Amino acid sequence: MISMPIRRTSLPLVSALAFAGIALTTLYIRKRNRERKSENIPTDTAFDNTLALLQEPYHFISRRCEKLQSDVFQTRVMFQDMICMRGSAAAALFYDETKFVRLKAAPLKLKSTLFGFGAVQGMDGEAHRHRKQMLMSMMTPQKIGSLRALAAEQWVLAAEKWKSQEQVVLYDALHQILGRAVYDWCGVPVEETEMRMRLHDLRAMFDYAGAVNLRHFEASFARRRTEKWLSGLIQQIRDGKLKVDEESPVFIIAHYRDLSGSPLSPHQAAVELINLLRPTVAVSVYIVFVAHALHQNPRCLEALKADEGYTELFVQEVRRLYPFFPAVIAKVREDFEWQGYVFKQGKKVMLDLYGTNHDGRTWQNPDAFDPKRFLDWDGSPYNFIPQGGGDHYRDHRCAGEALTIDLMKDAVRLLTEKIRYQVPEQDLRLDYSRLPALPKSRFIINQVHLV
Repeated sequence: MISMPIRRTSLPLVSALAFAGIALTTLYIRKRNRERKSENIPTDTAFDNTLALLQEPYHFISRRCEKLQSDVFQTRVMFQDMICMRGSAAAALFYDETKFVRLKAAPLKLKSTLFGFGAVQGMDGEAHRHRKQMLMSMMTPQKIGSLRALAAEQWVLAAEKWKSQEQVVLYDALHQILGRAVYDWCGVPVEETEMRMRLHDLRAMFDYAGAVNLRHFEASFARRRTEKWLSGLIQQIRDGKLKVDEESPVFIIAHYRDLSGSPLSPHQAAVELINLLRPTVAVSVYIVFVAHALHQNPRCLEALKADEGYTELFVQEVRRLYPFFPAVIAKVREDFEWQGYVFKQGKKVMLDLYGTNHDGRTWQNPDAFDPKRFLDWDGSPYNFIPQGGGDHYRDHRCAGEALTIDLMKDAVRLLTEKIRYQVPEQDLRLDYSRLPALPKSRFIINQVHLV
């Protein structure tokens, strides 16, 4: 047997490499500190805050703003420099398209699960407004009303089944209700044998998007599978092989043309169709919050029965108080100065949605549930931003916000007037460490019957 010599790295070489690494790291930190000083923005001293952000996504920015006594600070997330902001003034700045762009701003992790590649959320300028106009054309009161009617039918069908069940996990059940309704509304044919898988995939795209384990890969796979399926349907519609209602969203998206007059690729059309399907099912999060707020604040029941207008106030307070999206991200278009702070071109900026909705300077006693506070709300598009700020047509504010509000109002009426149920003992604490945050029990009900 021939023995081969084992090469060993000499100790002096290892020491030299280690010293070089330390030296380069030190030089880099000194360089970044000089740059940060020139930007005049308060700095969180942690080398990287990725783990901290994952652990407290809803409180990460506000707690550091309080510590630094500033509505603006800079840090590092995913080893990239990031400016974080909160408050109505910061929101007004953030939605100024002359200052910020969305192109390539969102993390790859979210593009591969939540948004999709090439979606309206990552567009800017006239191209964004043109694409947004298409989505907003489907959010008319008449079209929203038709979706609400379909959802109401599904509520009744579901409640009939719930009567014979020992208990119902409301969050899970809502995916069936909203998913079946929105597929029907969009004009997307789904075989009953496939419905369970299609609903699972829509849920995975938003429920697992923030996961750091195998759930993230499940969400990514769910998006790819859904995009492939819907791309095929889009092509069939264009080829005349699949007939759908010409007023349906799937037909409108299939025949939409961009600023150059060209139709979207089947894949891009599928991405925008998902931008109707996925967010509608995600309203399940808000409806669970509605049920949670009704249970935690029984004093509101009399007001809901006595005053129809109170339902609107109740829903808005749920949207303000409860955690939905924690933050949104953009990139600085070009160098500018704001309130003495220098924003450098290309720097990523994160706006705190949750923190802005809990800003004590705008909302007195912000952690209390008080629907009547909205009687005096000034209607600003920048101090109340649960689904983004600014203008629905011009800015990156959620196109389906009006639909969300209406589905929540319908849920309030159904849960207080049409359905009777009990809330058994369970863990109703909100889990702020997950995205989206939910009650730990996902809100369980039992002894269900229709009125």
